[in-house]
Amino acid sequence: MTVSRLHELLTAARCLFFDFDGPLVNLYGAHRASDVAETLWKSVNSWELEVELTEPNNPTQILLDLAHHLAGPELDHHVVELGKLLADQEIIAVASAPPTPYADLLVRRLSARGRTIAVTTNNSAEAAVGYLRLRGLTACFAGHVYGRSVDPRLMKPDPTCVRAALDGTGAEPGACLLIGDSPHDYEAARAAEVPFLGYARNTGKERMLREAGAVHIVNSLAPVYEAAAEA
Repeated sequence: MTVSRLHELLTAARCLFFDFDGPLVNLYGAHRASDVAETLWKSVNSWELEVELTEPNNPTQILLDLAHHLAGPELDHHVVELGKLLADQEIIAVASAPPTPYADLLVRRLSARGRTIAVTTNNSAEAAVGYLRLRGLTACFAGHVYGRSVDPRLMKPDPTCVRAALDGTGAEPGACLLIGDSPHDYEAARAAEVPFLGYARNTGKERMLREAGAVHIVNSLAPVYEAAAEA
């Protein structure tokens, strides 16, 4: 996308919502997602539940698949238990998770320029808070971390966490910008009427975002960091 359009997006955004895994950090860079998925799947097998997995190596999708499989008037205790197990794995992962290039610099620059910044994620809020603490970014977010609900069915693409961020920050949707790296991020932003900037670290990510309908996409946060200097 053009530098001028990127500058326009940032200038209009008084509040920035960051997805966590991707735009801020490579959560499973060292603690591999496939290993976490295997841990979750062992628990599901121990309950003798026949759940059809849509993405066997995606930990959050496994949780969502289980939630849909056991959907009923009350949240099944197995869903709650698996959610806690996933949160524990995410907390372990943040200890060795590498930051996304330019993410820390961008957050600090936006904060210094008076922007309100929030995390809107399908990961656990505890994991995100722990990571921000490790990176010395806690003050930049001022408590605005909106993570996975106890009911996984409310994860993005459902806009629940985005709307929670709007309520928590008091921001109008049109004065915000959500930076995400997946079609679910885009769909949640669209449902909440929040402008969207896609971050695609590879061609596969970019293709999926474009197929979902995202228009504004960057392949690095470097130009976003540069544009934020004058936005």
